[in-house]
Amino acid sequence: MITTAQALTEITTRLKLAGIEEPRREARLLLAFALGTNTTGLLTQTKVDPQAYASALVRRVAREPLAYITGHREFWGLDFLTSPATLIPRPDTETLVEAVLEFGPIPQNILDLGTGTGCLLLACLHEYKTAFGVGVDLRPEAADLARRNAEHLGLATRAAFLAGSWADALHYQFDVILSNPPYIESADIPRLMPEVSAHEPTTALDGGSDGLAAYKAIIDDLSRILTPNGLAVLELGAGQAKSVVELARHAGFKTDLRRDLSGTDRAITLKFCK
Repeated sequence: MITTAQALTEITTRLKLAGIEEPRREARLLLAFALGTNTTGLLTQTKVDPQAYASALVRRVAREPLAYITGHREFWGLDFLTSPATLIPRPDTETLVEAVLEFGPIPQNILDLGTGTGCLLLACLHEYKTAFGVGVDLRPEAADLARRNAEHLGLATRAAFLAGSWADALHYQFDVILSNPPYIESADIPRLMPEVSAHEPTTALDGGSDGLAAYKAIIDDLSRILTPNGLAVLELGAGQAKSVVELARHAGFKTDLRRDLSGTDRAITLKFCK
């Protein structure tokens, strides 16, 4: 047995040597998970068996994302289950939820294309208590995870999830359409940080040779599945705003851009031109 302080020092050192950012913060999260508590609960721990966290530490040093190790990630103040079947929810993506909340009209139905964990759809349903939502993902395992998250958050009666390619199987119009599509250029994926390139699903990352393949498919379908006064909100990769704005305006939409906390154009809103 060693003290909690010694355990944190060891874990922090190992994470730092592995090139992981914020090693002290991650050390606290990893140790708390291994001990079945939270970071506040660590304050009451005096002794720790190194074997309790050995397996989790080996996985994190190998650059497996912490959210896959713990099986959880917070988004919009909600606890989401995670798995390698989907991307890990990121704080920047909350920009899309903020854009929906500023929309004005209360949506009755919401569509999330490429739903992953379901974080976008379920965050919006959490805010709009009378809305119903549909999430679509190409991977059945992802649609199943989103369904489990809806149950986990008490939103299962107002959400449905299916596996499919974008909106191909849908014959209905929605007041709000959300998507965090794959937007990384294919050639850039091997150069991403190991947590992403080696662990997160390529299908959720790869946007084709120019990073725009998913945007083209989604924007082409909006005229069919978006209500006349509806709103579509798509996440943007860094440096993609101009290209996606051009695609949207060419398809007859007026657009607006939303920046994340770092000042990056992170979301584009689309409405029909009147």
